[in-house]
Amino acid sequence: MSIKLVAIDLDGTLLNSQHQISPVVKEAITQAKQKGIHIILASGRPFSGISPYLRELDLNTTDNYCISNNGSVIHQASDGSHLAENLLDFADFQYFEELARNVGVHMHALADNCMFTANRHISHYTVADAYLTHTPLIYCPVNEMDSSLEFTKFMIIDHPEKLDIGISYIPENVFDNYALTRTSPYFLEVSNKTANKGTALQYICEKLGITPDKVMSIGDQNNDIQMLQYASVSVAMGNALEPIRQMVKFVTTTNDEDGVAVAINKFINV
Repeated sequence: MSIKLVAIDLDGTLLNSQHQISPVVKEAITQAKQKGIHIILASGRPFSGISPYLRELDLNTTDNYCISNNGSVIHQASDGSHLAENLLDFADFQYFEELARNVGVHMHALADNCMFTANRHISHYTVADAYLTHTPLIYCPVNEMDSSLEFTKFMIIDHPEKLDIGISYIPENVFDNYALTRTSPYFLEVSNKTANKGTALQYICEKLGITPDKVMSIGDQNNDIQMLQYASVSVAMGNALEPIRQMVKFVTTTNDEDGVAVAINKFINV
């Protein structure tokens, strides 16, 4: 086995509970890079929430890429420019904004490196997400939105119990026409049907001439499933959801126990 590329999720995987990269994990990634391994950060976050970690790991170079918004956009890591994208349009936004209101939950949308919400009473989950991902938050009523905007994803959000009820009212055909992923107890993320981390990772690997048997993926949540399925070496964090742990080749330690370093050192830095 000769791994040439490692795709790593951020929250709950690369980052510990304090949203930091531990020195042990950073050293393992540095050693892998020195062996010529491509390190691809793949997150549900927008580029603004990934770029600080690209800089910290010296991955913000012209020969590197990253995946944002659950695979909706593939970026040039140096400047965030788009190599490929699978987006949602304004009609999609109108539909989901009305749907969220009808089922009684909050929603925000990502476009143009900004976070938009039409909720006059902005959810604290929206505020927290904007802060965590370094994304400008804009309140804008639907009738004042720029109809030419294209969106990387929508996030239907609320208290877990309230969100559970809201999701139960979503029509079945919505699940057929869009990619809906529960990425935390309080987030349901909506993307273009064709967008996921797995297809984005495949795009990058084909661009680099790397086959799946040379790929390792590390993740912890439902939005990592396709990325884990694509790689020949699939790794779940010790803190991953149980179905994720059941589907992978190897379960490492938790994100607070340097799990990414444990996996890289097992399969690469040997």
